[in-house]
Amino acid sequence: MGDKDTTNRPRLFGTDGIRGTANVEPMTSETVVLLGRAIAHVVKRHPHRHKIIIGKDTRLSGYMLESALTSGICSMGVDVLLVGPLPTPGIAFLTRSMRADAGVVISASHNPFQDNGIKFFASNGFKLADELEREIEHLVQEDAIAHLRPTAGEVGKAFRIDDALGRYNVFLKSTFPKHLTLDGLTIVVDGAHGAAYRVGPEVLEELGAKVIAIGVDPDGENINRDCGALHPQQLAARVKAEGATLGVALDGDADRVILVDEHGELVDGDAVLAMIAIDLQRAGRLTNGGIVATVMSNLGLELALRERAIKLVRVQVGDRYVVEEMVRGGFVLGGEQSGHVVFLEHGTTGDGLVTALAVLALMAESGKSLSELRRVMHRLPQRLVNVRVRERRALAQLPDVQQVVDRITRELGQRGRVLVRYSGTEPLVRIMVEGEQPGDVERYCEEIAAALRESVG
Repeated sequence: MGDKDTTNRPRLFGTDGIRGTANVEPMTSETVVLLGRAIAHVVKRHPHRHKIIIGKDTRLSGYMLESALTSGICSMGVDVLLVGPLPTPGIAFLTRSMRADAGVVISASHNPFQDNGIKFFASNGFKLADELEREIEHLVQEDAIAHLRPTAGEVGKAFRIDDALGRYNVFLKSTFPKHLTLDGLTIVVDGAHGAAYRVGPEVLEELGAKVIAIGVDPDGENINRDCGALHPQQLAARVKAEGATLGVALDGDADRVILVDEHGELVDGDAVLAMIAIDLQRAGRLTNGGIVATVMSNLGLELALRERAIKLVRVQVGDRYVVEEMVRGGFVLGGEQSGHVVFLEHGTTGDGLVTALAVLALMAESGKSLSELRRVMHRLPQRLVNVRVRERRALAQLPDVQQVVDRITRELGQRGRVLVRYSGTEPLVRIMVEGEQPGDVERYCEEIAAALRESVG
């Protein structure tokens, strides 16, 4: 078995688990059974009765994949704890609090309903290390544990955890200062017809807010459809129509959030990072004098933090890389422009509801509206352009392109930024330019795009 050549086989794992069209490889019942067997094998390191938690979002295909995963895990003599629809950060929390050996989330996050995915958490609530993902991938592709089949009383059992939602609810409220309430606030919550469709409105109501809930009627096919963090326009309109205090837009698995202020203006992850970082610094709780964000975070965030002597450490796109750097560098706050914000004081992964509660606490403590708080950061004009390419030649080997990029970088100076990188999944080069003048940003982007089309288009 171990001698098979797998060098040309496609990778199962991307930057956030495994993802694809449901019922098409690799997101088929057959492969997911093997994934269940593999994760069960990997966690059986110590002699005790092992257990793995499985949660999911509201996609139709979640039933099919949940059954397959359960079958695979139980076939290796490991028990399964089923919690049903629950946000991804809820699974990370329960994995830790219930002392499970691993947690599994069946979700494709912000993708449309026909897609699905699987991501794994280790017993400490952090996403699995790369080497463990590679080991699982090897076990699946080689079918290397086909001969390991416990029998009789050694086969695993499956249990449903009926109070999982209540446990996560209590955890969420524990992150909100005990001396504060949300009395007098009107909050519009868009649950994206996803995993937080119940717990999101419930938590905010229990803390005292008047909640207007939209996107909370999942039918298996409407997750993320024209709603949630990727489509917050309906939420913004509702906030203005209701005269609400703010709006909260979650995505399908509720690990990210986009907020809407009382005027219907969007507040993304960069703005949240700026206001929370400044407050943590004021309170003396900003460890290591900085925060972590990605290369895609707006330069306006960097400038706002620099004015207050707060350092910004940038990593590649992906919340797992943000968390890895936070742990390595001893930072308590990090996140992405897309709304993944991580508070290591509370959790191990992005949590849209924890983020919303942190902003609400800041509003309550300061007496300021969200539109006032967001003013700590001025967002610089940003333009993103994708250029399709025939071949992936190293950008350093394209002197004509590099010359244009270098010239524009010099002209922008400290008040602008250029980022040119290959897509991780498509034959595209992604160009991002930021600067103070929208016209300059547009022109610079097109200059780089033209040079790329000439060289590798």
